[in-house]
Amino acid sequence: MVRAIWNDTVIAESDDTIVIEGNHYFPEFALRDAFFKPSETTSVCGWKGTANYRSIVVDGKENRDAAWYYADPKPAAAEIRGRVAFWKGVQVA
Repeated sequence: MVRAIWNDTVIAESDDTIVIEGNHYFPEFALRDAFFKPSETTSVCGWKGTANYRSIVVDGKENRDAAWYYADPKPAAAEIRGRVAFWKGVQVA
């Protein structure tokens, strides 16, 4: 079981992650929705497409844009559609 932990709290867990470029992409349903809020931030990856972000909020502390996903990935990255990855201090193990 792979877990994403931030602020001593498990925010996602799954035994079905896909690892790309060293990042575990969790299925959307593996996230504990109560800890996430939408963000307007986007970025572009040349081969994956446009990434959208979510912020993580645990015990009143916010980790802005610490989760990202590709709502409409390019064909080369189709396997990560519906999946979310983490950074900014989120521990994945």
